[in-house]
This record gives sequence, C-alpha cells and structure tokens, in this order.
Amino acid sequence: MSVDAKSLHADAIIIDPVCPLLQRKELLDAYKKGGLTAVAPTVGGWENAATTMRGLGAWVKYIRDRDDAILVRRAADIEEAKRTGKIGVIFHFQGTDPLEDSLDLVDAYKSLGVGMIQLTYNVKNRVGDGCEERTDAGLSKFGLQVIARMNEARIVVDCSHTGYRTTMDALTNSAAPTVFSHANPRAVYGTPRNILDEQIKAAAATGGLTGIVGFPPFVAAEKRPTMDQYIDHISYVADLVGIDHVALGIDYFTGQSPYTPDTEAQAFYEATLASGRWTPAAYPPPPYFYPEGMGTPDQLPNLTAALVKRGFSEADIRKILGGNWMRVFRAVWGG
Repeated sequence: MSVDAKSLHADAIIIDPVCPLLQRKELLDAYKKGGLTAVAPTVGGWENAATTMRGLGAWVKYIRDRDDAILVRRAADIEEAKRTGKIGVIFHFQGTDPLEDSLDLVDAYKSLGVGMIQLTYNVKNRVGDGCEERTDAGLSKFGLQVIARMNEARIVVDCSHTGYRTTMDALTNSAAPTVFSHANPRAVYGTPRNILDEQIKAAAATGGLTGIVGFPPFVAAEKRPTMDQYIDHISYVADLVGIDHVALGIDYFTGQSPYTPDTEAQAFYEATLASGRWTPAAYPPPPYFYPEGMGTPDQLPNLTAALVKRGFSEADIRKILGGNWMRVFRAVWGG
C-alpha cells in the first residue's frame, strides 16, 4: 500500500529541535507553513546569565502575545499544539555559559521553560571541551555536577558541538536519555564536526538519539547538497543503531541563504572565525545553501515526500519526523 506523503506530513508530529534561525522571531511563520508542530529556538549558549535572562523574557512575551504558539514544558504540550493547530516552542541552549558557575541556574532556567541544554559550543567552557578545541580532556568536575543537576531538573542533555571524550563522559554519566540534537555521522561525510559511530551508539544506548543536521558543510562536499545526501545520513544512523534513534535536527540559521545577503554572511563568518568558535576545517565560507528541496523551513513537506520515495515506511517516517523526539521528551520531561 503506497504512502500518501502529503497526508502523512499533515498528520504527523514534526519537530525541529535546533532552530537558531528563530533569532528572527518573525520566521516562526515559515516553520508553521512547513507543517512543524514544535521548534526549538536557540535562546542561549555563549552569553552570560544576565543576557540570557533578558532573551528568555523576550521569548516568553513573544509566545504570550501570539495566539498560535505554546511554550513547551512537557511532551503533552507538543501534542496539544498538534491538536489545536498551534506551534510549540522549546527553549534550547547551545552551550552552558549561561550557567556561569552556578548549578542553581539549571533549576532557574528549567522554571522558565528551558528543555534542552547543549554542553559546549565548539570551544572549552567550565563544563568540558568543545569539538573544535585543541584539547579534549573530558568533563570537568563542575561538568559532572551539571549533568547530575540536569538529570534531576529533567532537562535533556545535548552533546552536539562537544569534544569526543567530553561526550563519552556525558553519555556514561547521564542517568537519562541523552542526545546529539544536531550531528551527522562522520562515516558518511568526514568533516571534523561530524561524529563517530561510537558516539552514535553510546547515545542510542542511553535511550537517546542523533538528530540529522542540514547545515551544508556537514552534509556533503557540494556547496548545495541534494535531499538524497541528507537522507543518506538518516539511513546510515538507522542502519547503525535502529530507527528509534534517529531524528531531525536541521539547524536552519540566520547566516544561510536566502535570509542573509552574501556580504553580511561573509562578515558573520569572519567574525565567528575570529572568535575561535569556528575553524575553516569544519566551516568553509558562505554562502550556505541547505539541501535542495528543503532549503528553508516552509519546504519541509518535500522531505517527507523524499523519505516516502526512499522507501521508509509510514511508521518509520513518523518516528524520524518527530516520534523519536517525543519518546525522549516524554522520558526526560514527563507527560
């Protein structure tokens, strides 16, 4: 029996847990047009606590002022968003700098709706080493305490952008399902930002998953990857650890085409290189064209159609699009 991709996309719960593009809040409408049930703007990462709190406050007000958005605190909120035709918003940190040196801030951020915290963003911080750092010493003592506190507070531990040993320490020490929210298998494309099979297996062993990222330099060598090249990463992880442990983690961001002119994208690129958070080996210069057919969030129905064409079953596509994230969120957040 053939799968109707259009009906499936309309009926499925679809989650993109990494949405730095939503630094421009008005682009939430592009995600709605693409059929997303829940999205996760990057609301902190390498800022201090005061700056992060201001940003969170702005987001809370933005959600309150819209009648079509819900702040997600538990898995049932995503189901409510689907049922009511609204869009769920999950708060995500891409780094632990907003914690400064205070474990109590873990609980403070949880109370404001932060549902997932990434340990590092490419470079060293108080918790451990990033994947672009020259060292890889693993979790610090404070990092071990942060993992334990995140487990207690029921926040998802995210190992993306984090050094190999630091991720393996986190995956060993976390008592809850632990994820790579956006990371591709290095076995498919060998950029240093992608992760090893051992890391993918370790995340799956916790009950977690790997979200497949669309940022073009992590997908393929081509400047504009194909949809099939993106799906190759999904297929590889599904074959390696099972369909229950792979999902979306697309990572649309403000520096991509068509949202940013090339001159602005180049200026952003040079500033990020200068900051040390990016290196040319993993991050070639712009422009950045996301995989053909899914270049912007409103085009995501095309991904569902491509998964159908690739031969995935309806049940497996539902898991990839959002079901696997729902399982992790239910296990960590409850309800």
